[in-house]
Amino acid sequence: MKRFSDIISTAELAASLDDPALRLLDCRASLQDPEAGRRAYLQNHLPRAVFVDLLEDLSGPIVPGVTGRHPLPSIEVFGEKLRAWGIGPSNQVVVYDDAGGAFAARLWWMLRWLGHDAVAVLDGGLPAWVADGGAVTPEVVLPARGDFLPAPRHQLLVTTQQLAAPQSIEQKLFDARAPERFRGEVEPIDPVAGHIPGAVNLPFSENLGDGRFLSPAKLRERLARALDGTAPEDAIVYCGSGVTACHDVLAFARAGLPLPRLYAGSWSEWITDPARPTRNHAGS
Repeated sequence: MKRFSDIISTAELAASLDDPALRLLDCRASLQDPEAGRRAYLQNHLPRAVFVDLLEDLSGPIVPGVTGRHPLPSIEVFGEKLRAWGIGPSNQVVVYDDAGGAFAARLWWMLRWLGHDAVAVLDGGLPAWVADGGAVTPEVVLPARGDFLPAPRHQLLVTTQQLAAPQSIEQKLFDARAPERFRGEVEPIDPVAGHIPGAVNLPFSENLGDGRFLSPAKLRERLARALDGTAPEDAIVYCGSGVTACHDVLAFARAGLPLPRLYAGSWSEWITDPARPTRNHAGS
């Protein structure tokens, strides 16, 4: 099948659904209900899809006072999970959710981070698949074990220490959360409201129109305006816990731009140290 590395349409996936090299991963999740994604998967999912849990599979152990809410798992542990899901270097991976890619983009980014470019997010996710006539099933099938070997691209990550250090180059820091959370007017999850000083709001939800990604041209226009002359590779994106920020990274890829770096710890890690500065709409 043709290789996809950012977005795949429902029609493109339907045409390749029987390809033995295809691997489908269901990333449905809810921050409010950790079991919601698994329940939904067991009820119905795309044929041959394997369920991937945000907390158990796409996150590592939380260390109170040190990490954010969804720290990255170790490369060794996650690499073993990918092999268990049947993934190797020859496989085209397609990931999906039912939230416009908000969760699936995390797995997309993690595969790209570990050197696997043949991974794409299903545009519109499960709702679009069903609306376009795609089949679903409750049948659980685990593919044969894969031979994935991680080849980490450490340049795609930035740590809290790096972000807090004085910068020798001009960089742009983007916050992918909703505007009201960025401004600190509401904070439904984390104990501190606001944003990292110097950040610019780039809500991931605005990468979409009617639940599907904007065209590459419209994404390029949006991102060029936000970058305001900064090179894409000098940009850094974050969110509440390093999940939806990946949606902004995916938007860069879809727009044909170099990938920005991800601050995986994000706001929930930044605020573990009260000495780190924060800002909100009141300027505090």
